Amino acid sequence: MTTDASKKKEFKLRVYKFVLRLLKFLNAVPNNIVIIEIKKQCVRSGCSVGANYFESEAAISRKDYQNFFHISLKSANETKFWLAVIRDSGFCPKQQLPELEWLLNELIEIANILAASLITMKKNN
Repeated sequence: MTTDASKKKEFKLRVYKFVLRLLKFLNAVPNNIVIIEIKKQCVRSGCSVGANYFESEAAISRKDYQNFFHISLKSANETKFWLAVIRDSGFCPKQQLPELEWLLNELIEIANILAASLITMKKNN
């Protein structure tokens, strides 16, 4: 039987692994004057997903805890946008498209979990 604590630990590891894969992917995308700026934004928002989720553990109140989840969700949505821009702009080499699609799909799942958690938190208030 999976406990809430083990689910949280598993999700925390999942988010962390996503961020690491995102950084490796972005590092492998060839640079040009446009993609450099897009990659910077994607690094900021993508790392923010994990940083804010991790920071929620140190929240000083229930509202503060929810705010960290909310920021993490907003960052996930922004990261989805930047990854879609990389995909649709043609700046991503074809051999890296499967990794980009994996990142987008994983981010959708992470965002859905964050959103469901926020809904549950609001119902419990």
